[in-house]
Amino acid sequence: MPITTVGLDADDTLWHNETIFRLTHDRFASLLSDYADAVMIDARLAEVEARNLRLYGYGVKGFTLSMIETAMELTDGRVASSVIREILAAGRDMLGHPVEPLPGVDDALNELSTRYRLVLITKGDLLDQERKLAASGLGELFAAVEIVSEKDRDTYERVFNRHGTGPREAVMAGNSMRSDVLPALEAGAWAVHIPYAVTWAHEVAEAPVGHDRFGALETISDLPAWLAAID
Repeated sequence: MPITTVGLDADDTLWHNETIFRLTHDRFASLLSDYADAVMIDARLAEVEARNLRLYGYGVKGFTLSMIETAMELTDGRVASSVIREILAAGRDMLGHPVEPLPGVDDALNELSTRYRLVLITKGDLLDQERKLAASGLGELFAAVEIVSEKDRDTYERVFNRHGTGPREAVMAGNSMRSDVLPALEAGAWAVHIPYAVTWAHEVAEAPVGHDRFGALETISDLPAWLAAID
């Protein structure tokens, strides 16, 4: 059965993202250093983010709101307005951060686009993800773009049926085991893990070692040859 469609994650698969969040997290911890140590700030922010995902979804705007909420909780509502202004400024900086494609992305996608239908499948804020795709210069290589609220089995079944010939003839590639690999396999697709230097704790999961449709690569540059081998 030939591969017809390749789904690709965006953040930390095609361009840098989590490192920007980490820098902002450090900036946030510095702003609140008079109220709590870095360990407590990290733990409380992670707790608030997890609690808010169902309300705000993924992306910079939800992260910014979670930082403000964390600051309110850690200071019992006494946080200075200047700190809130700095948090909002940090969020705006993230939304305007230059898009830097990862090494090998341009060549890999150009090669893949000549043989497969490429579909971008990403979570996050709609406007921000559209901005990053436009700034990346990669948009013309994709036959379709899906910015979704969650990546689960139903999402991959719907996307690969809508934009391809179904999950059985599709591959999903990305840096997250939880979002890019496991649910794609559940949908019946192939799935490839391409690691990034850092991973958000929410996206960490055990690799499905031994699954006959799972692959693990070092870089996206290895993806065309891997696909050719299974196709």
